[in-house]
Amino acid sequence: MRQIVSAAFGLATCLAAPVMAQSTEGVVVELYTSQGCASCPPADEFLAELATHDEVIALALHVDYWDYIGWEDSFAQAAFTERQKMYARAIKSRTIYTPQMIIGGLDRVEGNTPDAVVNLIGKHMSAERNVEVTIERLGERVVIRAQAEPPLTAGAVVQLVRYMPAAEVEIERGENAGKVVTYRNIVTEWTKVADWPGLAPLEIEAAAPGDAPVVVIVQEPGPAAVLAAARLE
Repeated sequence: MRQIVSAAFGLATCLAAPVMAQSTEGVVVELYTSQGCASCPPADEFLAELATHDEVIALALHVDYWDYIGWEDSFAQAAFTERQKMYARAIKSRTIYTPQMIIGGLDRVEGNTPDAVVNLIGKHMSAERNVEVTIERLGERVVIRAQAEPPLTAGAVVQLVRYMPAAEVEIERGENAGKVVTYRNIVTEWTKVADWPGLAPLEIEAAAPGDAPVVVIVQEPGPAAVLAAARLE
């Protein structure tokens, strides 16, 4: 798997060098997953591989709608289920899936299909970017800066994400009973910090206590296209 992903990324157009040393930009891949979903462990493993690549901001959002089957996901949040539903509503769909990966806020892949995901990541890597975002840490806070050229026409939502880099879980009941799974980039917080018109450069501060990595995502409302994203580890 590592060879497949690395080779595909090597053929894609590289991202521009980060504007500041404090953070790096990348393509956002959201995995909607659950400890109680029998089909999810291969996708969890694939996300762990994606997380090793600087070009990708891989985020695992654990949903709660599998909890009734016999095992309550220790990382699940109802807010992540709602975010997945919002993506479905944005394309007028009534169905949500696990596992599901959403790449760059636009492209959806159900099930575990690494080739499709890697190709879509490559597409987003090579696309022209009109928005740049950077993050700089100041103690327990971060400074978020963004600029758009040309200016945005519809504005964007600025979101701050925190995640746990890794955790091992022994699943005792449900569809994955008896498995021990190591999860990566487990999202613990997803917060909107600003509505940005995108006409003038943005500079704001946000609370970011602790050592957990920080991700800032600038995204069209909907949720829709991710215009820019940066990670600070």
